[in-house]
Amino acid sequence: MREYIEKAKVLVEALPYIKQFNGYTVVIKYGGSALVNQDIKLSLIKDIALMKFVGFKPVVVHGGGPEINSMLSRLNIKSEYVDGLRVTDEQTMEVVEMVLTGKLNKEIVSDLVLQGIMSAGISGKDDASILVEKHMPGGVDIGRVGEIKYVNTTLIKTLIDNDFVPVISPVGVDETGVSYNVNADTAALAVAGALKAEKLVFLTDVEGVLRDRHDSGSVYTRLNVSRIPNLIEQGIISGGMIPKVLGCVAAVNAGVKHVHILDGRVEHCLLLEIFTKEGVGTMVEGDL
Repeated sequence: MREYIEKAKVLVEALPYIKQFNGYTVVIKYGGSALVNQDIKLSLIKDIALMKFVGFKPVVVHGGGPEINSMLSRLNIKSEYVDGLRVTDEQTMEVVEMVLTGKLNKEIVSDLVLQGIMSAGISGKDDASILVEKHMPGGVDIGRVGEIKYVNTTLIKTLIDNDFVPVISPVGVDETGVSYNVNADTAALAVAGALKAEKLVFLTDVEGVLRDRHDSGSVYTRLNVSRIPNLIEQGIISGGMIPKVLGCVAAVNAGVKHVHILDGRVEHCLLLEIFTKEGVGTMVEGDL
């Protein structure tokens, strides 16, 4: 009986959040362990399904770096990077589009449908939803890598308005119809900003922003954007966390109310972060 009482308490705790967030658009950047670990993947799919059932309007933007690397390796195509961006020649672009749009995108859609959720998979090419131009970091030509110029939300909003969960692969298109590889974090940020989403969630393989990088329990549960430059200067935010956090700042500046960095390895991390007082990651928000 005690076990059932505790479950009831969890539901009661979630109730005010369910009421508060009803109708909210939340963009979920889906990647990392969630794409390769089947147990974690199922947990997150169920979280997204429950969010949809209680009134959220989820939009999923996914990555797929490890799967792309695996396929390139099988085809004996070398993976190269410049400043963390994949060098994408025409041959590599074919593989990127095949893996992202043809395989992973449809797998996520199928997983959601199996949970009773209407879902539709698109790429940034559909209705030119993600319009890009060639990205040249430091003037270096790294091939078919796109820098986002504009997000056309017409198709995405049409899906949302008709009760579908859009699942978006980060393949963009330029004005001549040429496909480009787009960083998934950047795509999620741009989509969330264009939709003026109330929440943007980055699912990662880290606990969140840590006060002490050697202590996984020292997570900042909330951070105002004004504190972030100082934390970077002090070295508290460092390494690979810097671009993640700066992406959060950019999202807030683009009009997203709250940006969450969550450890996607934690079972039901989405529900724990959004529907409980403590949460399980870091929420970045604008200054009040």
